[in-house]
Amino acid sequence: MSRSDAADPSPTDAPADPSNTGQAEAWNGPTGAFWADNADRFDIGMAAYRAPMLAAVGAGEADVVLDVGCGAGQLTRDLARTAGSALGVDLSERLLDLARARAEAEGLANVAFRLADAQVHPFGDAAFDVVTSRNGVMFFGDPVAAFTNLTRALRPGGRMVLMTWQPFEHQEWLRTFRRVLGPGRDLPPPPDDGPSPLGFSDPERVRGILAAAGLVDVTLEGLRRPMVFGSDPDDALTHVAGLNSALVGELDEPARTDALEALRADLAAHRGDGGVQYDSATWVVRARKP
Repeated sequence: MSRSDAADPSPTDAPADPSNTGQAEAWNGPTGAFWADNADRFDIGMAAYRAPMLAAVGAGEADVVLDVGCGAGQLTRDLARTAGSALGVDLSERLLDLARARAEAEGLANVAFRLADAQVHPFGDAAFDVVTSRNGVMFFGDPVAAFTNLTRALRPGGRMVLMTWQPFEHQEWLRTFRRVLGPGRDLPPPPDDGPSPLGFSDPERVRGILAAAGLVDVTLEGLRRPMVFGSDPDDALTHVAGLNSALVGELDEPARTDALEALRADLAAHRGDGGVQYDSATWVVRARKP
């Protein structure tokens, strides 16, 4: 048994909390399948944030780390290379299967992956030195309950280090894709006060949730980095259209053709030496358990 397994002593996978049922269904359905099929694209897209995130977590050889919403497990595996052990949890079986296969291929014996809703999963009390997540904590149905559960799993003095998106106005990629793929529609941004990609974008909301969960010394550090969506406009078009399939699917055929042509033109305008890139901005959120 690895140390990461010992930190999660529950004998079976607990079901998702009712408030997260929709998320569980999506991540074990089309959403999870799309992310698993495009796992490398998503990791490449976030590559500029990889080193800053690892530096922020600063996992040492004595640390037992929990990675929430781990997806295909790149961050979990990266942390396992410097930590004592790392456990990644997610709601997607497809993504977890991929994470396990990649960890085995990389010869990592101190990493484990578990299907779990972190809002309610019975992690061991004070089992982890660090709880972290790369863009995986914005979708909880009850975020105070979720972070209270995660705080319980932290040892006294343990750290929480999260990466989350900054507000809508700082996300060139999100603003552009919604504008181009929503012609004639005044689409509101994703909500910043509930489960959504921007659910942890409001600093005051973040501070309030983490304080209510029992954490102290909450800070937010802003980072701005380009996101890569493809090697060239045609490559990026396939990915971005899939990522925004709900918006594309709402259009009738003439409007869909026009929108995709407009998207390709915008992607071409954003092509550079590193591929098709758009500006983005994240918070690195740090907190501590007393």
